[in-house]
Amino acid sequence: MPTELEELVGFIAHPNPQIRKVATENLVSYSTDQPSIFKTQELLPVKHLKFLIRDHPEIAEHALTILINLTADQSILEYVAMDDRFLGILLGNLADPAEQNANLLAMLLANMAKWDGLKSIATRKQDAPDSLKSDGLVLNQLLDLFVKGSDGTYNKHADFDYLAYVFADLSKHPEVRQFFVTKQEYDGVVPLNKIKVFTEHKSDVRRKGVASTIKNVAFDVPAHPAFLDEDQVNILPYLLLPITGNEEYDDEETMGMLPDLQLLPPDKQRDPDHNIVQTHVETLTLLTTTREGRDLMRSVNVYPIIRETHLHVNVEGVREACERLVQVLMADEADHGVEEIVDGDNEDERIVEV
Repeated sequence: MPTELEELVGFIAHPNPQIRKVATENLVSYSTDQPSIFKTQELLPVKHLKFLIRDHPEIAEHALTILINLTADQSILEYVAMDDRFLGILLGNLADPAEQNANLLAMLLANMAKWDGLKSIATRKQDAPDSLKSDGLVLNQLLDLFVKGSDGTYNKHADFDYLAYVFADLSKHPEVRQFFVTKQEYDGVVPLNKIKVFTEHKSDVRRKGVASTIKNVAFDVPAHPAFLDEDQVNILPYLLLPITGNEEYDDEETMGMLPDLQLLPPDKQRDPDHNIVQTHVETLTLLTTTREGRDLMRSVNVYPIIRETHLHVNVEGVREACERLVQVLMADEADHGVEEIVDGDNEDERIVEV
């Protein structure tokens, strides 16, 4: 005899939408407390939940929330992420400007991006809605959704912040890193330039995901000249501003800094998330891999900013990252060596739960 809870799980596939709504609504909490109830009959309940993302918006909301929580389980994550047809439906719904559950779809996609096989999205194409003004490449569509979501101009129901975590995980793969530094034909923009502006933004999720994406792309050493070129990506101001507080520097130090850092307001605050600060410092260290990168950072007085960050952020990870960078910047080029940082940012090795 099935238990009452098992019977309730069975009702998520009921032909009556009211019964589906009650069942999914009541099962949300169990998706975190007792996820095993969804793993019966070779994950049949999960299969039913995937169908429900196209149901009435309220039912789809509950189904998506359950799926987001269930994909904390590796076996369920792979079952969901490996379903190419489901991925196509999710991506199509995500790009719909009237989709009420777009943020939840973005959160589920962020979890699916933990599966390495999702790197195939780098070459995936789908028709873009005319209102998005994007091209057929899915990655370009996701970037354009992310940009337009920042001010709510595309979908009034969504900010698309969680796409930042999608980018962070996908950028661990070389083919996706290459995408981020390649100018796109349809708009003539390097994708990294679309996200760098969000290193300072009110959304913690957006800032954190963007910081990790930039760091991961920075493992592509041949792209460093473009990273540092003022006429291409010009990444340094977007890494240094978030880690800069309201400290005062002497005139000589200030005049040697980048123009963006010379006239900061007295109430300027360093990013409050210490993990983000650490990620930016580690990215700067990656960019010292080449002699050109080291020389540039010395010439624009990066050292005083790192010195003050080390002094004012009393967090072990941040202080150690600052010390590694200072060792590189202050080293004699004759015996220079950059300490290796593990390939790929682990800060976003998280599964979203709601």
